[in-house]
Amino acid sequence: MSTDIPHYMIVGGGITGLSAAFYLKKRLESEGRAFRLSVVEKGAAFGGKISTIERDGFVIEKGPDSFLARKRPIIDLAYDLGLEHELTGTNPAAKKTYIVRQGKLHRMPPGLVLGIPTQMTPFMKTGLISPVGKVRAAMDLMLPKREVTSDESLGHFLQRRLGKEVLERIVEPLLAGIYAGDTFKLSLKATFPQFRSMEQNHRSLILGMMASRKNVAEESAHLPSAVRNSVFVTFKKGLQTLVSGLVEALESIDLRSGVGVAKLKQRGQRTEVIFEDGHKELVDGVILTTPTYQAAPLLADLPAASELKKIDYISVANVIMAFDRKDIPFELDASGFLVPRSEGLTITACTLTSAKWLHTAPEGKVVLRCYIGRSGEQSWPSWSDEELVSKARHDLRELLGLTAEPLFTEVTRLLNSMPQYPVGHLEQVAQFREELAAFMPNVFITGAGFHGVGLPDCIRQGKEAAWQLADFTGNELKKVAAAAR
Repeated sequence: MSTDIPHYMIVGGGITGLSAAFYLKKRLESEGRAFRLSVVEKGAAFGGKISTIERDGFVIEKGPDSFLARKRPIIDLAYDLGLEHELTGTNPAAKKTYIVRQGKLHRMPPGLVLGIPTQMTPFMKTGLISPVGKVRAAMDLMLPKREVTSDESLGHFLQRRLGKEVLERIVEPLLAGIYAGDTFKLSLKATFPQFRSMEQNHRSLILGMMASRKNVAEESAHLPSAVRNSVFVTFKKGLQTLVSGLVEALESIDLRSGVGVAKLKQRGQRTEVIFEDGHKELVDGVILTTPTYQAAPLLADLPAASELKKIDYISVANVIMAFDRKDIPFELDASGFLVPRSEGLTITACTLTSAKWLHTAPEGKVVLRCYIGRSGEQSWPSWSDEELVSKARHDLRELLGLTAEPLFTEVTRLLNSMPQYPVGHLEQVAQFREELAAFMPNVFITGAGFHGVGLPDCIRQGKEAAWQLADFTGNELKKVAAAAR
């Protein structure tokens, strides 16, 4: 540890990196510790995949568009930044969601939570599942719990509890929006550990989900009253509000965009940061928040870094289209619809954005957002933007009868953006971090590739890494002070 003012560096200026910087700064200041803090971001702007644009009165999210209200870290951060008054919920008049089945839209039965039925009567009436499939799903109420505690795939778990039909026709399309992955390759422990806990504590997944719904009021008590009854939440002027709030709160530190890091090397008790332009800086601690495939070459001296390359990422795109309301031949009383793999369409889902979020379009206008790409459907990156728009419009024409020419379109390509957690992922991450701590004890790595892909998960991980770095460096400073006596 240097005897000079300690210098800490965060590599990556996405939501994880900015959150880590915010909470590290807050913690060190509260403890009265002197420090220098830098955030370096290779891209031209901070915020990572968050990108809000305003066009002709529309508020358009090119990346993520919202987050789950029940996940505390992002709500807590909004309060910490004084942005809680900017939060807004979904349109209560557009609560319906549809799933495509044999080319037709079927309303998702009320009471589904992550595709798990919590009200049996609406579920038994749905046309999405055959009578045999409904009986198979109901067997979850009688099946014993799995006694083996080892990890299993999310797909195997859901099929074991609810049957193949519910998995393929309801749950998988819902979860595709979160991971875009193959459920039979995703780790249950790493993606939805609460499902496993429900089985263990209640024997039945359905009974466990019913029990958890009773805690909804308690979970939402921390929310501002304006969004207390909304499952999803965003900001009135888009998620860029959160990024801008973080950047403003960090204006007193060293924020550098357009700066790439080439490698990290351990130099005694410090870390040498080697930049892409060749210059080097010695720092006392690093939090690395880049995607794992970018982090691996930065840690090339660490044998375990090769494990990071094994974490796969899926590419996705979204096609946003604006229309005049008079050209829309259907009711705008739903948030959107989901498309199972078996339907053979290009789009995986469509959000009726201006129906779901009333602040996103001027009066008399409509904006839709179509999603493209999931595991096993990765040929689309070779298509042109025009082809992506054409294929999305074809699917909307087939499903909704929408033939009007869009007022404008926005295409966003999120290449290698969705990390896939394989079975055993958490054990592999723990092993990697153990080796990292042994060889580079003042380097901490975190982000979507490790313990959660949603915005609240990334904020939580950034804060945890900040606390770990603060704890570690605080102990090192105490050792230096004790040796100097």
